[in-house]
Amino acid sequence: MKRSGRLLAVATTVAALATSLAACGGGSDSTSADGTVTLHVEAWKGGGAEPANIAEINKAFEKAHPKIKIDFKYTTADPTYTQKLQPELLGGKAGDVIMVDADKMKKWGASGYLADLSNESWVSSISSAAKPFTQSSGKTLAMPMELIGIGLYANMDLLKKAGITEVPADWPTFLADLAKIKKAGITPISLPDKAGWTGSSIFQASGSTTVYQKNKQWDADFLAGKASFGSDWKEPLDQLKTLGDKGYVNWKNELGVDEWSQGPQDFSAGKSAFWYQGAWQVSNIKKAGFPVSFAPWPGGAAGTKPNAMLFSGTAWGVNSQSQHADAAKEYVKFWSQSANLAKYLDAEHAESPFTGGTTPDSTETTIFNTAFSEGRYRVLPSNTWYGAQAETDTGSKIQSFLLGQSDAAKTLKDIQTAASAK
Repeated sequence: MKRSGRLLAVATTVAALATSLAACGGGSDSTSADGTVTLHVEAWKGGGAEPANIAEINKAFEKAHPKIKIDFKYTTADPTYTQKLQPELLGGKAGDVIMVDADKMKKWGASGYLADLSNESWVSSISSAAKPFTQSSGKTLAMPMELIGIGLYANMDLLKKAGITEVPADWPTFLADLAKIKKAGITPISLPDKAGWTGSSIFQASGSTTVYQKNKQWDADFLAGKASFGSDWKEPLDQLKTLGDKGYVNWKNELGVDEWSQGPQDFSAGKSAFWYQGAWQVSNIKKAGFPVSFAPWPGGAAGTKPNAMLFSGTAWGVNSQSQHADAAKEYVKFWSQSANLAKYLDAEHAESPFTGGTTPDSTETTIFNTAFSEGRYRVLPSNTWYGAQAETDTGSKIQSFLLGQSDAAKTLKDIQTAASAK
């Protein structure tokens, strides 16, 4: 969930632009003598540690469309991806199809870089939960690829050693289980928070259940940019503090552990019974060899079921300067079809953003997927009005709270200020 940074310095942009102009991109005509079109596709998934079955889907597309060849270019995630694409778009040399998220869709759409896809056949099938993340100024500018969950990982072998057979579904049960695990001599939970992401994310995940139970309108207001981090949000903060007060988490230590590198390594090594991260980590954690379960944050009252928390992840946009707009739209349409998109969702362990779409299930994600299928979920406005800086500032304020440097009332006030900043 790394976010885009601000625009690059002029010198960096000029240098990157010079490089991009030398490459063949969407702004040039790539058609061979026999009429075969080469479609340039750029993404931050599909290579490196996140192949996400994209090569398999591209191969299937080429088989179904023998006159269209895919030239796929993988670039590591932000800030590298945006640093590469921004000057390419400026120079008219970006790919015909480019991966975006809600933030990039709005920014690049406002600059005129993305084609209007409102009349495409798949638009009417976008779920109401995903639709706000694909549209800007009344136009559909992107095809959603996933709604991806963030939640609680459980090492079922370690839970079993403590006499626990199920992942907890509510807050009292969670606390009781953590106590049993600690008594068994096992580290109860790891919540690495060096960048402030984990604390901020759990704060929101808890609110997806606790705040919603008090105010059914909160998430609609949140998505519309009218959310208020008032007293209803004190409970999520209290939950984070309770984990430290009871000795289940040493927040001072956790604030020194990186969420994205050391965190996954430690959990894979069996160093804690629980851990908090995104569903995209399931495939890597499975390689550790122990049974793992991925579930919503158990923040609700005794006997209640938790709401799963998701955010709108990757999407495809079509370069408005593409010389092969029809082929690009055909590529996006191919991805929108359930049989094809399911391959990507399976790799990401994500939910389908389309009504009636196929959400692949697995033993590891059954609990989370059940919440989704039952409609027990909230989709956060990440990458929209609640953008990168707001989330970074929220994480920082929560870090100060967890270190005892700020009380709950001041922290909520500071979070409100951060979220409201333009």
